[in-house]
Parts: sequence; structure tokens; C-alpha cells
Amino acid sequence: MLAAGALLMMVCSSGIAKQWTLRECIDYALQNNISLQKSKINKLSAQEDVLQSRAALLPSLMASTSHNATYRPWPETGSATVANGYVQSSIDKVYYNGTYGISSSWTVWNGGRNTNTIRLNEKAEELAELEAAVTANTILEQIAQLYVQILYSAEAIKVNKESLETSRMNEQRGEQFVKVGKMAKAELAQLTSQRAQDEYNVVEAESNLRNFKRQLKQLLQITSDEEFDIAIPETTDEMALQPVPNMQEVYETALANRPEIKNALVGIETSDLSIKLAKAQKLPTIALQASAATNTTSMSDNAWGSQLKNNFDLGAGVNVSIPLTDNRQTKTAVNKAKLQKQNYELDLRDKQTALYSTIENYWLQAVTNQEKFKAAKIATESQQTSYELLSEQFRLGLKNIVDLMTGKDNLLLAQQNELQSKYMTILNIQLLEFYRDGYIKDGNN
Repeated sequence: MLAAGALLMMVCSSGIAKQWTLRECIDYALQNNISLQKSKINKLSAQEDVLQSRAALLPSLMASTSHNATYRPWPETGSATVANGYVQSSIDKVYYNGTYGISSSWTVWNGGRNTNTIRLNEKAEELAELEAAVTANTILEQIAQLYVQILYSAEAIKVNKESLETSRMNEQRGEQFVKVGKMAKAELAQLTSQRAQDEYNVVEAESNLRNFKRQLKQLLQITSDEEFDIAIPETTDEMALQPVPNMQEVYETALANRPEIKNALVGIETSDLSIKLAKAQKLPTIALQASAATNTTSMSDNAWGSQLKNNFDLGAGVNVSIPLTDNRQTKTAVNKAKLQKQNYELDLRDKQTALYSTIENYWLQAVTNQEKFKAAKIATESQQTSYELLSEQFRLGLKNIVDLMTGKDNLLLAQQNELQSKYMTILNIQLLEFYRDGYIKDGNN
């Protein structure tokens, strides 16, 4: 975390905007994202529960001492009193008693509740770790989606700027035509309107790019107002035309590896342990106790050390607790644990269905957009050729302004469709590989 923060501060202080690669975004988010840090804290808390339950297997040891001063204003003279088990013939109005002791207790057997509590807490720790993994995967998916959206938006800006440049050239050509009487001012106004629309499209595309960068900065927990930019990797057509991973293969691999599925399976295991713990409430508990104690009093003529020695006691015993009736508490706990198991089993089925639906959606999007991309490439080439011919014919006066504007709009639409289908294909193939392999590939590698 410190290294990543130091790198960010160094880049900001140099006045040069750091260009973040996808891998750097992922690494930085894994260290700094607040949701993920909270998940890690929950895991550490679960570890403490494990350590505490393990320590419960050991005997307890406690030292105690008490000191009391007593004031008896009207003692009965000529009588005796008992203090700390000793008969005292002389009674002081103010006297002091002190006790000192060490005691130990060790639960030898309680129906396996201690050991099963350890296993239950270990499963809770595993669940916390899996929850952290689920959070990390969600963040990785969001980063990948935003990163590809930024790449697409950057390309869209280039396309819209090229379209704007063409509109400006057409407007300038129209102004020349108006001067020589080859075009009406109404037609020039249409060219001006198209140029203005293209300027609007550029501003909108730039706004979309800034918004996606803002969302990515939020995921990375970056609050600096310094310019944020990403490294643009080489994005080839071959990346969009590569084979789409097999959907069933991805699903079967994800079933074995995805943390949300493991989370539900561990949940079922924890409910089995909860059932055992609940049933153990009906079993006896056997505990050993031992103690050492002594006391002193001011009403004794013996020295303090002698009293400690003379009054020293050792004790040991066995405590057996046998539950006879508990007002249905055990039966209720067992039934609720069984119901919880059923809930986890349903949760597992639900997560399996959701996982399949997610993978199927990514697969359908990849296949569909790949086919769209193939068609869009042909359409773009065709529209480019058509527009070049229309532009030349317009220059020669063979085509009117409507034909030229229609041809330009068709070319821009084809270019945008090609870009969108290309990046959507790359994104969905990348996400399918993520569900299959468990990591996001960096386009810079």
C-alpha cells in the first residue's frame, strides 16, 4: 500500500499524469479499495475467534485476593467469636481480614462442544476469506469493464474528431460553392448544422470518457485532483476475432473455483457443525477444579507470615453437570440449525444458477458482438468507399447536399458500430477467461 501511494505521490509531484495499465489499476485497487479492506478486517476478526476457541481447551487460572476492615462498636465482652474458622477470645472493635487464593478450572468433556466450536470458527474464518475473494472479484470485474469502456470512449473520440474534420472541410467547400453560385445558402446551413452536430458529438464523447475515468478513480479510492489517465494498449482486430471460450467449460471450471460457490458449500458445512453443537447441549459436562487459598486476620496474635502458612488450604474436585430439562432449548437449536442448512443448500443452488446465467450472458454477448464486428468491418469499408465516391461526385456537382450528408451519417454509424462491437467482444471474451482462469489479462502484456 505504501509503495503504491508513494508512486502516486511521486508522479503527481512531477507534474506528469501517470498512465495506469490495467494490471496497475488492479494491484492498486486490491491494496486500497475500502470495501476490500473491510473484508480483510472481517477475516482478521474471525481469526481472533479461532484463537479464542482454541484457548478454551486449556485450563483457566485465576488469582484472587480480598481485604476487608470491620468496625464493631459494641462487642460483647467476655465472649468468643469465630474469625476465618478460628475462635478468638478477644474481640477488637476494628479488625482486618485478608484472603489470598489461586483457582483453576478445566473442562475435560462437554459433548464435543469445545472442539466443534473451534471447527465452526475455522469455517467462519474461511467464509470471511471467501467473502473477501468475492469482493475482490467484483472489483476486478468492474475495473475490467470500466477500463474497456475507457478504451472504447478514447477510440470513439478519434472517430468523432475525424468526422468533425470532414464536416469542416465540407462546410468550407460549401462556402466556396455559395460564393460562385453553385450552392444555395440553405444547403450551406445544413453543412454548418452537421459540423455543429459533430462538435457536439466530440464533446459528448469526451464527457463520457471523463465519467468512466471518474468511476475508475472511485474504485481505486483516488481522491487527488491531478489528471488521471490510462495506458492505451494495442487493441487489434485479432483480439475480437479470437475463438470464444466454450461456455460449458467455463461454467464447470468456475463451479470448482469461484469463491461464491465455495462460500455456499462452506456454509453447508458450518450448519452441520451447528447441528452437532446444538445436540451436545443434552450431554453431560465434566470439569476439574483445583484451588489454593489462605487468609489472615488482625485478631490473631500470630505473625502475618505464620498466618499465611497455618491457614493455607489445597483443594481439588470434579464437577459433573447433567442437563435434565431445558425448556425445549436444545430441540429448538437443533431444528433451527437444520433449517439453516436447508437455507444454505438453497443458497448454493441459487448461486449456481446465477453463475450459469452470468457466464451464459457473457458468452452470448461475445458471440453476438463478434458476429456484429465481422459484419460491421465490411459495412465500414463499404460506407468509406461509398462516401469517398459521394464526396467526389458532390465536388463535381453530380450529387446534392442531402446525398452527401446521408453518406457521411452512414459512415459514422458504421464506424461506431464497428468500434462498439469490437470492444464489447474483447470485454466479454476477457470476462469469460476471468471466470475460467481466475485472473484478468493485461492488454499490455
